[in-house]
Amino acid sequence: MTATTVEELQNKRCRPCEGGVDACSRDEADRQLEQLAGWSLAPDGNSIRKSWRMKDFAAGIRLLNGIAEIAEQEGHHPDLHLEGYRNVRVELTTHAIGGLSENDFIMAAKIGRLQEGDT
Repeated sequence: MTATTVEELQNKRCRPCEGGVDACSRDEADRQLEQLAGWSLAPDGNSIRKSWRMKDFAAGIRLLNGIAEIAEQEGHHPDLHLEGYRNVRVELTTHAIGGLSENDFIMAAKIGRLQEGDT
């Protein structure tokens, strides 16, 4: 996978993945993450994550709802977490391949377009 700009990722669509393709390498993921502010690679290298500290509970729910809407449009669903009433965490991975695919980075770029409120 070649590193792609945020704008290019935002203009792409997630493609269905039923397995049979290789997950991107740690080096490929690191290069792509350089384009995505605030996202980090999980220690096992199989997912990416981002956290926000929102202004309040309602802002956290608005962010989660916005992410859920994107996920439904793209057919690629992240793990969503709301903890301590205003701490939002998102984790992206492609379960069918047990690691990261371009879809995860497309979702991260699209999530970055959301109005995040006070973090």
